[in-house]
Amino acid sequence: MKRIFISITLLLITAGIARSQSVYQPYSYDFYQKFNADAYSTKTRLHTAMKPFFVDDSLLMHQYDSIINYGSDGSNKSFLYRKLFNEHLIDIKSQNSTFYADLLPDFSIGRDFSNKNNTWLSSIGLQIGGTAGKKFSYNVSGYLNRAQVPNYISTYIRQVGIVPGQAYAGTYNNKPNDYAWDYIAATVSYTPVKYLNISAGRDKTFIGDGYRSLLLSDYASPYPFFKLTANLGNVKYMAMWAYFNDPAGTSNLNIDRNKWGIFHYLDWNVNNRLSFGFFDSIIWANTDDQGHTHGFDFSYINPVIFLRPIEAANGSPDNALIGLTTKYKLTDGITAYGQFSLDEFTAKEFFSNPGYSNNKFGYQLGIRGANLFGVTNLNYLLETNTVRPYTYSERSSILNYSANSEPLAHPWGANFREVVGLLNYSYKRFDLMGEVDYGRYGLDMNNINYGKDIFNPYTNPASTYGNTIGQGLKTNMVYLQGKVGYLLNPKYNLRLELGGIYRTEKNSDFNDKTAMITFGIRSSFRQVYNDLASYKTH
Repeated sequence: MKRIFISITLLLITAGIARSQSVYQPYSYDFYQKFNADAYSTKTRLHTAMKPFFVDDSLLMHQYDSIINYGSDGSNKSFLYRKLFNEHLIDIKSQNSTFYADLLPDFSIGRDFSNKNNTWLSSIGLQIGGTAGKKFSYNVSGYLNRAQVPNYISTYIRQVGIVPGQAYAGTYNNKPNDYAWDYIAATVSYTPVKYLNISAGRDKTFIGDGYRSLLLSDYASPYPFFKLTANLGNVKYMAMWAYFNDPAGTSNLNIDRNKWGIFHYLDWNVNNRLSFGFFDSIIWANTDDQGHTHGFDFSYINPVIFLRPIEAANGSPDNALIGLTTKYKLTDGITAYGQFSLDEFTAKEFFSNPGYSNNKFGYQLGIRGANLFGVTNLNYLLETNTVRPYTYSERSSILNYSANSEPLAHPWGANFREVVGLLNYSYKRFDLMGEVDYGRYGLDMNNINYGKDIFNPYTNPASTYGNTIGQGLKTNMVYLQGKVGYLLNPKYNLRLELGGIYRTEKNSDFNDKTAMITFGIRSSFRQVYNDLASYKTH
C-alpha cells in the first residue's frame, strides 16, 4: 500500500509540473454502452476495441458532454442544488487548467433470501483529477471498503484471496462473510502530439468489442502500467508494459512473487464497417522457480514490433499469447464482432487430435447494437464465449495469464462455454440494466487437473489426448441480474440503485442458490463483476 501512495504522489507532482487536454474516462461496460449509437455508426471509424477511450475524440465528445453535464441547463440554481446534482464537489477552471475533487459514497444493504443472510457494503472514496493545458490530464480514485457479501462471493474470496476485481481481502468482525479491503486507481495521460498518447499509473485495460475479453479484460484488480498509444487514422496501436503480483495463495510454490507483462495491440479500420485487430503478449517471471532473479527483460522494450518471434528465437521459457479481433457493422444498429485467442498449439496435433491438452485456445462471437426496436438509448448485446481446457495456464503459476490471483482475460478461467445477453436503457435520469448469463464448465475433482483453474500448471493434465470442453465435475450456472438506477450527479455517477440477483450453480457435488435484492446510494465509474463462476469444488 505504501508503494501505491508513493506512486500517486509522484503522479500528482508530475501533474503540477506539466504545462502541456486528453479527457480520460475510466472504463466500465455499463457507462460505455451509452456511446453505442456513435461508436458503432457506419458513418464513423472509431477504434472501439481499445479501452479506456479518450473522450476528447470529436466523434464522442458531443455524447459525452450530454451525459456528463445532464441537468446543467444554465439556469441560476442554488449552490447546494448544483453541488448535489450537477457539479463536482470542488470544481476549479482556469484558462489553462482544471481541477476537480469528489467524495464517493458507496453504501448499500441487501438480503440473500436463499441463504437467509443480510448483505451490506460500506465504502467511502475520494476522487481527484484535472487537466493542465490541452495535453495533460490525471485522475486518482480510492476507496476504503467494508462489506458482508453473499455466500457465493465469499466462496470466491476464500478460493483466490481477492475481492473480485478489486484488492486483497482481509477478514472483518471475525465473521465468515465479512471483509475489508482498499481499492485505488490512478492514471496520468500526456498527448504531446495528436498522433501519440503516453499514459501511466495503476489501472486496467480492455481489448475487444464485447462484454468479455479473451485477450485482455478489465476484470483483474488494478496493476501498475506504462502505455504508448499511437493513432494514425485508420490504424491505432498500443504497447503496454505492466507489473503483476503472483500471491502465495494461488502460487504453486506457496510464496509471494512478481512478474512482468508486455502487451501489443494493433487495430485496423479497413473502412467504416470492417475492422481487424492483432494482439500479442508476453508474461515473464521476475524470479523463476529456481530462485533466479531475471528482472525486466529489455529485449521486450521495443514498442513497435510483435514479440512472439523474438520470444521463440531466444528459446525463451516465457508465456506468449496471441489473438485476433474483428467487427463488422451490419447497420447503424447492429454490429457483429469476434475474438480468437491462441495460447499454445502443436500444428500436427491441432488438426489430427483436437483433444490434445496443449491445443489451448478460445473464441468469442457476439452481436451488439443501439436503439433496439427504434427505442432511443435501448442498447443490447448477445455474446458467446468458449475456452478450451488448460488455456491461460502454464508450467508454473508465476507464468500464467493472471494478475494478483485473478485472470487477465475471462474471469471464469478456462474449460467453459458461456452465453450472455445484456439490455441497457437510459431515460433522463433513469438507467435500467438486465443480464442473463448461462455457463457450462468442468471443475477439478479428486485432485485431478481438468483444466479450468488456470493457477494449476498444465504439465500434469487429466489426459494428454481426448480433452473436451466441460470435462471434470460438470457444472451448470444460471445468472440473472437486474438494476434500476436514478442518477443524482452525472459528474461522478452518483445514483440511487435498486438491484436483484438470482444465481444457481449446480453439479453432482453441490447445488448453490442465491436470490438477493439490494438497495443503496452508489458512486464512481468502476465496473464490479458479480457474474462469477467457482474455480474449485466446495
